[in-house]
This record gives sequence, structure tokens and C-alpha cells, in this order.
Amino acid sequence: MTSTLPALDPAALRRAFAHVPSGLVTVAALAEGGPVGLIASSFTSVSLEPALVSVNIGIGSTTLPALSRRTVWGISVLADDQGPVTEAFRRPSAERFDDISWSASPDGAVHLDGAAATFTAALDRLIPAGDHVIALLAVQDHRSDPAAGPLVFHRSRLRRLDREDLR
Repeated sequence: MTSTLPALDPAALRRAFAHVPSGLVTVAALAEGGPVGLIASSFTSVSLEPALVSVNIGIGSTTLPALSRRTVWGISVLADDQGPVTEAFRRPSAERFDDISWSASPDGAVHLDGAAATFTAALDRLIPAGDHVIALLAVQDHRSDPAAGPLVFHRSRLRRLDREDLR
């Protein structure tokens, strides 16, 4: 069956998607030369039983091959005071963790200090999805700071929630 719908304009679609606010996370693991990681705005809970989360990563990501060689990843939900992390993660991958405080678990999950929440998760599988892959991850451990507000990405800008909203 042939579609009669007009082709979507990618730029207009991107602008429409920008109306959906999302949190920002770093996805990181310890590799041979140090930590490797990226920022994603597509992190979501999938299931409580079993505990699963997912994150979408562009297939053109230069960090994805290094991450996919690791079995355990750290996910850090950026707190509202961690805007500078987004700038740091625009640098070349070898420089992203310079001047950022982080720690690694014994199994190689890398978490940022000061994050609103962190998850240690085992890579279950990578699922091809258009120009991205969906990383499905099994949560092994987590922590959260009830006093921390999330950093929100909306309409291509970093935003904070009103502290009154966090009660």
C-alpha cells in the first residue's frame, strides 16, 4: 500500500518535538582510557517489574560504540544546577569529564556527583529505531536526592522547575 500522506518536514518536526519538556541525563561507563558518556533527553522508565529503563541514542553517536562494549552503564539525572555539564558534554569525548566530579561503581557505571538521581543499569539490548537505537537497560541500583530539582530541556533551552512545584 502506498502512502498518500505528504512527507514530513524534519525541521518542522524537530520544532514540534521541542514543545515536549524532558529531563536530561548523562549515560556513562568506565572504558579503558577513562569514562565515556553522552547526554540524552529521551530517558524514560519502562517497567517496575522487572525494573527497566530506556534511552534513545542517535545511530551517528561516536560514543555509542564505546558504550555498547560495556555491560553496565550509569545514568545520572541532571539536577537544576548542573547546566554547565551540558556545555562540557559538547566537547570531544576525551574531554567531557574534565572538571566534572564523578565516581565509578566497581562494575564500571559512571555517575555524576550532585545528580538529582542516579541509576546503575545493565545493558539488556539495543533496538534499532529509525535514526536512533533504543537502549533497554535493567536497573540494578538507584539513588535520588529528594531536595534536588531536575534540569529540564524545553523548546531548545535549559529550564528549572519552580521550587514550589517540588513539594
